[in-house]
Amino acid sequence: MSKSEVVKARIEPDVKRQAEAVFRQLGLNTTQAITLFYKQVGLCQGMPFDVRIPNDETIKALADSNAGIGLKEFDTLEDMLRDLDDE
Repeated sequence: MSKSEVVKARIEPDVKRQAEAVFRQLGLNTTQAITLFYKQVGLCQGMPFDVRIPNDETIKALADSNAGIGLKEFDTLEDMLRDLDDE
């Protein structure tokens, strides 16, 4: 089947750069990645991943995280796991 349709979209430059870096790691160019996405939408008859509106608890957790509230830092994985065991 010949490719005869064009898809145009405006997207933030940082989002585009990040996605294209992932595509390169996967051995894909942007056209191939978009084609893959479109094919998956067709096969799934919807988005090929869950798209949900976050609940109030998730919204608060994301806002807190973005503001640096309640975050913990650890020097090692073992320290983090020990802290999780203590909860």
